[in-house]
Amino acid sequence: MSRFPGYHPDIPISRTPPAVSPPQPLIDAQHAAFIQGGVSMSIGACGPGRHPTLARGTGCRISADLRRVTVFVSMQQAAPVLDCVRDNGLIAAAFSQPSTHRTIQLKGRDARLVPLDEGDAALIIRYRQAFAADLATIGFRAEQVETLLGFPASEVVAIRFTLAEAYVQTPGPQAGERLQSRS
Repeated sequence: MSRFPGYHPDIPISRTPPAVSPPQPLIDAQHAAFIQGGVSMSIGACGPGRHPTLARGTGCRISADLRRVTVFVSMQQAAPVLDCVRDNGLIAAAFSQPSTHRTIQLKGRDARLVPLDEGDAALIIRYRQAFAADLATIGFRAEQVETLLGFPASEVVAIRFTLAEAYVQTPGPQAGERLQSRS
């Protein structure tokens, strides 16, 4: 009997590790469309002592492989969040549709500031219009959205992170459960 369980002298030992396929994305195309739509975006981070800080997002871009998230924030309004991201890379982003309260929360551990891509300014404008349209269904005026998100484009910065966790946060019995990809 061999001292090595599973060893058999007639079976060759493979020196090449088996191919490992990347894990499935935590979100699917439908989630990505929701997150990039006219939803309220709250971007959270924590500083020393795990003290939380929060900023309002003004748009989002999901990578084609559904693994990276880029959120846009006002440099001035989000200064404490940006400091925390620079310090430890931890981020949480909640995406909630005001008219339905449907909410998804995404978390990352490697957040960092990145330059805006070509086309991001147009994406941010489309986001504001879609957010204003959703809010209009519950009685808010476009001017109110402009007051909330009306900072100059030159003040917008991007935060990118790899999606590490995803949760349902819609009020109800499933709140807090891990998000299930439908793909």
